[in-house]
Amino acid sequence: MLLVLLGPLVGHAFITAVESYAEVSGAGGAPAALAQGVSPLDGIVVPTFGAYAIAVTLLFPFVAIRLVSSEKQSGALKLLLQARPSLGTMLLVKLIVLVAAWLLAWLPGLAALALWRAYGGHLAAPEIATVLTGHLLRATLTCAIAVAAAALTDNAATAAVVTLAVTLGTWALDFVAQVHGGLALALDAYTPESALRTFESGELRLSLVVVTVVLTAGALLLAWVWLPPSRTRRQHIFWTLPIIVGTGVFVFGAAQLRQSWDFSEDRRNSFAPADERALSTIRQPLHISVFLAPEDPRLADLQRGVFKKLRRTMRYVGISYQGAGSGLFARPGEHYGEVWYALGAQRAMNRSTTEPIVLETIYGLAGIPPPANDPASAYSGHPLAVSPRGAALIFYLGWPALVIALWWLTRRPRTAKTS
Repeated sequence: MLLVLLGPLVGHAFITAVESYAEVSGAGGAPAALAQGVSPLDGIVVPTFGAYAIAVTLLFPFVAIRLVSSEKQSGALKLLLQARPSLGTMLLVKLIVLVAAWLLAWLPGLAALALWRAYGGHLAAPEIATVLTGHLLRATLTCAIAVAAAALTDNAATAAVVTLAVTLGTWALDFVAQVHGGLALALDAYTPESALRTFESGELRLSLVVVTVVLTAGALLLAWVWLPPSRTRRQHIFWTLPIIVGTGVFVFGAAQLRQSWDFSEDRRNSFAPADERALSTIRQPLHISVFLAPEDPRLADLQRGVFKKLRRTMRYVGISYQGAGSGLFARPGEHYGEVWYALGAQRAMNRSTTEPIVLETIYGLAGIPPPANDPASAYSGHPLAVSPRGAALIFYLGWPALVIALWWLTRRPRTAKTS
């Protein structure tokens, strides 16, 4: 059922993406956007595989839950625990099988990208690999959470509710982070939704990879503790607390990793090469105080733009957020809207969120001249006005028919041959 539904889901996303991409590229005589703003990563790859973000949240957990809950309810788990392989080996094998099933589910998405290439569209392999890495890590974590929920609960329905509650909790955290900031904003960076957005921008961040792996291992350890029916409730609690504490400690340590790689073709996560060379020569730590509320769009521009690039380029960048809420009944302070930059004993303030002005301020504090821009490094864009020919037939009819035919062939009873 998952594979059948993925065909139309991915197909609709791909067809919509191609039509929107053609419109932006000037199809039908419409005014075309600037070529520099037309990127296959944003226009084709991310929207097409966005269908998998829905599937991994609302469909795939039930596949993982059934793999464990059915064994508990049928009594097969007790027989499996008497077998030679250890419980840890069994859980690891289940995770590998689920990940393999998820890779198989990528076939419609990869077929969509192949269609885009057949239309004459451009694709960058590093960008695709980064996006697929994000989806693979998210699916792996989802499988581990679903297996842990199935181990902690008595039946599949309860496990599904627990898994969905975890998903809704991360969405709620994302909403709270955008409104209140603070600790919620720091935690939100490592939720599956926010982490996937980072990979979808073409950035491979080591901290996100390690945090996801640690959380996956923690969820599997919880399943290892709670799955055997012979263990008492006291034993469950005795082992659960160290696992939770240990996972939290490792997550905190992994969050301090600063290595990241920008695989986007337009270098959206990086400064121009000349600016990166100039900023890398600054040895003093940079401290930034921002007097903007979390819901202020100017703060979002700073965080997604220049602040993210500064963290990737400079050795030490400390950012503190001083702004209170700026809602209907809030009273912003007299410094609201200011952004203060401190480098050593030098301090400067401006209210701009644009990259050139922020860099000019930092260069002034460091006492170094701004580097000359290199026009050759500018992104040229890849506009293409085509229609999604044959996509509806392939994804709405061909893929579901193929999956159903293969299912029927594997389920058909075979007659024994007589000699």
